[in-house]
Amino acid sequence: MALITQIGDVKVTLVREILQPVPPEGMYVEPDMAVFEANADWLAPQFLDESGDLALSIHALVLESEGQTVMVDTCIGNRPIEMLPEMSPLGDGFLDELAAAGYEPEDIDIVLCTHLHFDHVGWNTIMVDGQWVPTFPNARYLFGRTEYEYWDSGAEGAAITFGDAVRPVLEAGLADLVDSDHAVTDEISLEPSPGHTPGHVSVRISSAGQEAVITGDLVHHPVQFAAPEWVMTADDDPPRASATRVEFRDRYADSGVLIFGTHFAGPSCGHLSNADGRWVFTAKT
Repeated sequence: MALITQIGDVKVTLVREILQPVPPEGMYVEPDMAVFEANADWLAPQFLDESGDLALSIHALVLESEGQTVMVDTCIGNRPIEMLPEMSPLGDGFLDELAAAGYEPEDIDIVLCTHLHFDHVGWNTIMVDGQWVPTFPNARYLFGRTEYEYWDSGAEGAAITFGDAVRPVLEAGLADLVDSDHAVTDEISLEPSPGHTPGHVSVRISSAGQEAVITGDLVHHPVQFAAPEWVMTADDDPPRASATRVEFRDRYADSGVLIFGTHFAGPSCGHLSNADGRWVFTAKT
């Protein structure tokens, strides 16, 4: 079932593709288990299970703003990925969930990718008659210019589906390369958050006096608010990624801004607080 949150006049709908447990060492280079123990009171059970695995969600957020329907990130998609057999192919379940939430592919006006790793671009395209074609035929796809040019230059990393999930959209004439502070509507804008990838962006929502931010992959799990120095295995520039996390938590802790974690389990959103140097993320109920 899709989860719906209202930010002022902006309706936010979470459409989940998969939710799976991941061992800490499968996500982070050198996780310190003591950090989990020290923060178990707010991590468990939603973000940390009894076996010590982390809950990893892969989902899209659909925003309705000023007559525009905006999809933020498009998950993994229905494609075989040789290096990730446990996560592919996933079938058409995501499109079924999208339809159950009230959206058909033709309803999406804008597709916005926070960055171009495989698990954020997968449903950009579908296979039709042996060709990868845009899934959302009426949408303009927004890719960060820095991000696109980096992977288009031949850089290697987690953008392993760039050739079939990203480039075909540009070739179809449906993509716009935008700056990292681009305004999508008067209520939705991009916010630079580099480090995980060179052109990574987060998404800021401001409407009718209410505020929210979608993290993208600047943080993969709430534990990184307590340990921003932890290196995620797919971070392109670990020192910059860590600095971005510190900047983010300093900006948004105790601010009242609702934080949507792009890979957070549960409702994916909540508030960050800092009490005498102890960082706590409290999920919205």
